[in-house]
Amino acid sequence: MCRMLLNSIILTTFTYSCCLAADGDKVFKAGAAASNITPPLGEMVVGGFVPFPSKTVHDELHARCLVLDDGTTKLALVVCDNVGIPREVFDTAKKQVTEATGIPAHCQLFSSSHTHSATTARGENKVVADVQLTGYQIFLARRISDGVQRALANLEPAKIGWGTAQAPEHVFNRRWYLKPNVQLRNPFGGFDRVQMNPGAGNVNLVEPAGPTDPEICFISVQSTAGEPIALLANYSLHYVGGVRSGEISADYFAMFAEKVGPLVGAKRRYPPFVGIMANGTSGDVNNISFLKPRPRMQPYEQMENVAEDVAQKVAEAHKKVKFHDWVPLDAKLTELTLKVRKPNEEQITYAKEILAKPADAEPYHRLEQHYAKRVMRLAESPAEISIPLQSVRIGELGVAAIPFEVFVEIGLEIKEKCPLGEAFTVSLANGSYGYLPTPEHHALVGYETWMGTNSVEIEASRKITARLLEMFQQLYAAPKTE
Repeated sequence: MCRMLLNSIILTTFTYSCCLAADGDKVFKAGAAASNITPPLGEMVVGGFVPFPSKTVHDELHARCLVLDDGTTKLALVVCDNVGIPREVFDTAKKQVTEATGIPAHCQLFSSSHTHSATTARGENKVVADVQLTGYQIFLARRISDGVQRALANLEPAKIGWGTAQAPEHVFNRRWYLKPNVQLRNPFGGFDRVQMNPGAGNVNLVEPAGPTDPEICFISVQSTAGEPIALLANYSLHYVGGVRSGEISADYFAMFAEKVGPLVGAKRRYPPFVGIMANGTSGDVNNISFLKPRPRMQPYEQMENVAEDVAQKVAEAHKKVKFHDWVPLDAKLTELTLKVRKPNEEQITYAKEILAKPADAEPYHRLEQHYAKRVMRLAESPAEISIPLQSVRIGELGVAAIPFEVFVEIGLEIKEKCPLGEAFTVSLANGSYGYLPTPEHHALVGYETWMGTNSVEIEASRKITARLLEMFQQLYAAPKTE
């Protein structure tokens, strides 16, 4: 009887110890979901200088969400089909996520894809926060937080890997030097040294004013049985365009998301596979080859071509991905104070003169009225703003998050100098403050550097890059346990 009791105690103790060991092992998990964020028809579509009301929906807009969990840290990554979402909307969504799930704000990376055919969520002034959110902004924040909560509910044991592919044929620097005899007027009464989008086949083209980044970076998560859960890609392509007037569309970002799943083996399952395409550093890069104009195409045709090819290239590279049963997750979020770009007295005087012109007066530049209003708005704006910068670590992969339309040179520098094995940058992340050129591009002037297109100090890109690399160094130095 005593022997039986002793054996029972030993067996119970052994079983309990084994359970402790099993429970103590870190299990990597992943979950994904997509929330529909399509606005009502009639909301204004922003992608150019003159917004217009939406008349129909070509394809629905979504907030595509991925949650990763290493057993200690949870990360929430979200890409929204929008041209640019201000910080206060993302912050509202993050607060809702934290209250509902406990995931802290520094572990949430939310961004916009930069489709030019979606309803705006921006306020009137990029450097002044909206005091009261609009109906669509409130709806958008709620749907983002809902998507993260649903992705969290879909968490399952998973494995993770990452890789890269090359697609140089779809990206072109859109800032060009033209022949010296060509005068490039700007809206401020002066001249530029380079021109954005100079026109396909322009006989005055000399050379692009900058490089491109042909690399597609991607993160893939699968169930432990090898079933695809989600794939998040990042490519430095501004957008493709080619939509019909009045139509809402998520552009090639959504087409890629639809196409990549079946190509990497995703089958019909619940919860469904979620494809995601984040915008990289594409502030000076688009899909137009000015030296070799393509033939006229049907609406959405080029979008489809780019999405198909990029998805095929990712799927091919995906075959070589090494998947990990567990990797450490970490993130840092910091505030950086930047000076708001301010017009001088001469610029203010010129803007006032432009605004006082008779409606039938010959303009010096076709956009002078737009930019005169922007100059006056900046003159009345605060002297400084605080912007969020974020660095994320996923194993030996680094992800930078910058709340601007970031020039490609900045992303290339971060990739080169990040101490982690691989890195990419998500633009329009955690906010939307306009373009971020380098100081060298400011010297060339051009659309992306114009006051009002760019709203922060000329040295901003250097300060941002330095801070992000410092944060990556801290993440790299942090101990990891596998």
